[in-house]
Amino acid sequence: MDTQMMTSLGNAGAAAVLGLAAMGSALGTGTAGMAAIGAWKKCYAQSKTAPFILMIFIGAPLSQTIYGMILMFQMNRLAELGGENAFVNWPAMISAGIFGGLAMGASSWFQGKAGAAGADALAETGQGFGNYLMTIGIVETVALFVLVFIQTTL
Repeated sequence: MDTQMMTSLGNAGAAAVLGLAAMGSALGTGTAGMAAIGAWKKCYAQSKTAPFILMIFIGAPLSQTIYGMILMFQMNRLAELGGENAFVNWPAMISAGIFGGLAMGASSWFQGKAGAAGADALAETGQGFGNYLMTIGIVETVALFVLVFIQTTL
């Protein structure tokens, strides 16, 4: 296999990590967004002030797309460093892209689910924002670990 093909396959892994992480972010923000809309509706129906702070729960899963982008840039740089006569470890790049992207995507999807629960609870009780935010942060830690540890394998 020539180096151009190996570089292309390495870049495919880089595209996979971004695409899969972004898919998870879309699922997470959509899930949290739907719950926040429902929570605001409950507030309006009870003539309560709708808490704008629920936007934090909606936006939290977007960070995994950024982590996917950071890893994508790193992987593209490694693939391009291969040059004319160098070897590109394309199986590791594709594996890192797929499995890293899936892990980041799952993290953001479940972060959105946690945000959805937090949005509903906060709108109903007006309490617990710090606890809900800490839960979302713990779920996000998975994506951070993936970002850091996958870079050590490439």
